[in-house]
Amino acid sequence: MRGVCFDFNGVIVDDERHHCAALLEVLKDWGLSVDEATYYREYLGFDDRGCFMHAWSRANRTLDTRVLDTLIEAKGQIYRRLISADLTLVPGVQPFVRTLHEQGTRLVVVSAARRDEITHVLDVAGLADCFHGIISAEDVQRTKPDPEGYLKGLALLGLPAVNCVAVEDSLPGMRAARAAGMRVAMLTTSHGHDELSAESPDVLWTHFEHRIPEELPWRSTSS
Repeated sequence: MRGVCFDFNGVIVDDERHHCAALLEVLKDWGLSVDEATYYREYLGFDDRGCFMHAWSRANRTLDTRVLDTLIEAKGQIYRRLISADLTLVPGVQPFVRTLHEQGTRLVVVSAARRDEITHVLDVAGLADCFHGIISAEDVQRTKPDPEGYLKGLALLGLPAVNCVAVEDSLPGMRAARAAGMRVAMLTTSHGHDELSAESPDVLWTHFEHRIPEELPWRSTSS
């Protein structure tokens, strides 16, 4: 039995630009200036809560729970507006996931996204039945690069790390999956090819088109 832990943003749905735009808009409204390059360098892998905590920390500001909840809701409203106007799946992800499922591979989503965002996209994409379960932002205390989410994903799969691979697009995500003991296939959705190559991923793809599950970095033997 084999398993795959899929990240969500930038791996199943190509929406990282929407998260970036929504976060930057809210930060600007609160007098904080963060550019797109900084977002992709520092914020990938954080959930919404972590993004705002990081931004406030960088600005040497104190962030209380009430304001944090307000910020998260404001970003969510902007994100939902953007995703409704432009829902784009990563090319080839539907047949790739479907083939894995039909081959009997167990699949889970491990993401810092909110559960309602994940389930909505999987339903629209017709992929909800392919996944054994979801580990979302609500399920973890520590976000990537901490391996907590991937360790919970492995527990949900009921499989050892040596039998599983992760599919990621962010450097924090790759480090989290590796810390959980998995090999990692990386997509160039959020980072450039050269930047990711420097981290020596097990597999580096642009997208899933013309890819088959056998090309994932499975270990030849397991224990």
